[in-house]
Amino acid sequence: MSGLAALLAGRTPPGLYRWRSGFEVADVRHAVDHAGWTFGYVDGLHAQTKSEFLSQIGEALDFPDWYGQNFDALADCLTDVDDGDGTVLLWDGWGTLARQEPRAFSVALSVLGTRVNSDRAGPFAVLLRGDGPDAPGVGSLD
Repeated sequence: MSGLAALLAGRTPPGLYRWRSGFEVADVRHAVDHAGWTFGYVDGLHAQTKSEFLSQIGEALDFPDWYGQNFDALADCLTDVDDGDGTVLLWDGWGTLARQEPRAFSVALSVLGTRVNSDRAGPFAVLLRGDGPDAPGVGSLD
């Protein structure tokens, strides 16, 4: 978990990262929680379409009832995600959406990247775990 540990300790800046970890989701959640960060999880095997992704991310980050499950609403709700020490969103199986709906995936990365780079809220990191196509602007946490 060294890449994640460096992120949580502030030695690696929050960002959009590919992460090739084999750790169980519960173990990742535990490490994130133990560091005082908030954890969100999107299971790409069950979020294979734009609609499913938008629904799952809303649940993962506990968005309000008014969340409209579109990219504008996602951007609005992400602006309000400020959990002090930071938030880590683990997106397993992201490659499915990237291959099936490349435009939706590109917009999702853009919206998530805007939140990552926001100076109006606490640290926010997105970990893309699993196989998938090249994702421009996404570094490696390994």
